[in-house]
Amino acid sequence: MFTTMFWILMAWFIINVIWMWFVTDNQNLQKTFAWINVVAAIVGFWVYFGVTKVGGIDTWFNVLNYVNVVLAAVQFYYGYRNNHSIKHA
Repeated sequence: MFTTMFWILMAWFIINVIWMWFVTDNQNLQKTFAWINVVAAIVGFWVYFGVTKVGGIDTWFNVLNYVNVVLAAVQFYYGYRNNHSIKHA
């Protein structure tokens, strides 16, 4: 389960990063990606800390989890940012 979940999360991360940069102006899609990343990070940390580590990829799995959290934060920024600039007189 450990290596399978690692590769699933890695594939999701790569697809997510590539797709995210093509739709930076679509706030609804960024919000959706961000919330999916929150779920992915929760599942990733749950597997990392709850399952026996095999395959010598435990360090990369942990790095992937934290990078996924950072990516979710960036996506939340793009998803919930205010596009209206305020002009002061």
